[in-house]
Amino acid sequence: MSLTEQAPAKVNLTLKVIGRRSDGFHELVSLVAFASVSDFLFLLPKAETSLSVEGPLAGDLGEDNLVLKAAGILGEHFPDRRTGAFTLDKRLPVAAGLGGGSADAAAALRLMARATPDSIPRETIARVAALSGADVPVCLASKASLVRGRGDDIVQIDGLPALPAVLVNPGVALGTGDVFSALGASPVSDTYKYGNAAPASFGTADELVAHIQDAGNDLESTAVELTPVIAEVRSALRAVAGCRLAQMSGSGPTCFGIFGNADEAGAAARAISATHPHWWVVATELG
Repeated sequence: MSLTEQAPAKVNLTLKVIGRRSDGFHELVSLVAFASVSDFLFLLPKAETSLSVEGPLAGDLGEDNLVLKAAGILGEHFPDRRTGAFTLDKRLPVAAGLGGGSADAAAALRLMARATPDSIPRETIARVAALSGADVPVCLASKASLVRGRGDDIVQIDGLPALPAVLVNPGVALGTGDVFSALGASPVSDTYKYGNAAPASFGTADELVAHIQDAGNDLESTAVELTPVIAEVRSALRAVAGCRLAQMSGSGPTCFGIFGNADEAGAAARAISATHPHWWVVATELG
């Protein structure tokens, strides 16, 4: 009997780049939420370890997938874990700034923990997640969080107001490494301190929207230079009725628009799909 896990899209509501670290990664501060739209990962335990990919966006996925990587690393740290045959129903666009591959890897770790008769220590799962990719740790719980460092300093935020939203991807891939390379961030001191460690708290959606608009995304202008269609996506979102703000997620090229309610988001998604039928457009909720 197969086991199933959702792998929800990760949306960077804000993203500040502090600088380039000595280990080659970048020091970041990001407010992260998760969408109701997701990939789905299935595991048939006791079968030979394998991965098959299906779904509407299966053809966009290359061989460099994090599912088997995460499974392999967990096997090195916990030899008694139970793996099997994975099937990925790919519904999120690839290289889109939505953490799709990381969400898939996190789902694989959760599935293997469920399939293993003896419980896998939480610290082992967390260590494997960090080794699997920078975004995998926050995708493990898929809860709204303040993420810092290279992605391993995570503080979950309780009660983040839900935001009706529309996600739009123009159908082009944009590599995270390419964006950071073009950004050319200055080195950050190894002794850099964040100061107040407490995450922000938002009582209302209005407060959250104001914070997102004020904080912005430090990668957006660089990503637009590399992939100008991002500006077109952002403009399309801002032009539809009810859009409160539109901004790029992560390293792009996907943009999100925030709306007052689900009906406005649904109408906006239909309007953008009608004028740009080749774009990936979905109404969702972020939280």
